[in-house]
Amino acid sequence: MSENRQPKTINQKPKLKVCGLTKLNQIQELIDMKVDFLGFIFYEKSPRYVLNHLSLKKISEINHQGKVGVFVNEDLEKIVEISEKSKLNFIQLHGDETEDFISTLRQKLNPEIGIIKVIRIGNQTENLESKIHNLKSKIDYLLFDTDSKAFGGTGKTFDWKILNDIEITVPYFLSGGISLENIHQLSTINHQPIALDINSKFEIEAGNKDLEKIKEFINLTEVPKGRTSRE
Repeated sequence: MSENRQPKTINQKPKLKVCGLTKLNQIQELIDMKVDFLGFIFYEKSPRYVLNHLSLKKISEINHQGKVGVFVNEDLEKIVEISEKSKLNFIQLHGDETEDFISTLRQKLNPEIGIIKVIRIGNQTENLESKIHNLKSKIDYLLFDTDSKAFGGTGKTFDWKILNDIEITVPYFLSGGISLENIHQLSTINHQPIALDINSKFEIEAGNKDLEKIKEFINLTEVPKGRTSRE
């Protein structure tokens, strides 16, 4: 396929999601920095498993409209329960959840809670368009991440140019090893993400964020005045 499959989108600042949060003081600083989405991982095998650090009540008390709960092949009723008790704004499904599962979850969730479905991209890229087509009526956002047995948090990127070869009909988050060193490569993507999802490249250790690095990243992704026309 041609790399011109996707039209160039308007060059504007993407929103920012910081995932794998565990510390209340850092969360408040990120809120003060106007970060758009705060990611909390509810996957017990993750080194950033939030319930090892914060209770559902503490998460519920965080005053922010972009609280995202990340789940991996979790029981449906448990997702609903956690979303209610911690007052989440979005559910991120990062596992192998089926379309039927997502449809049922949508029916049981508070209708004000958005659903983000992750598509993990590895060497095999067949059927990506059909996956997106089948999901688009059931979700609010996609999230493209690097495939791994650990379900994310690898710090590795996939080939972003793959996204130029498929039709993306749902607004999406870009994840997987985004860093200060590779952010300039974002311009190689024709259909730009609505948001960037950063995690392991902005940590001192798992769950402990490097806030200075995040500030630098925010400054790098600022769009200079006058850069709002189509390229």
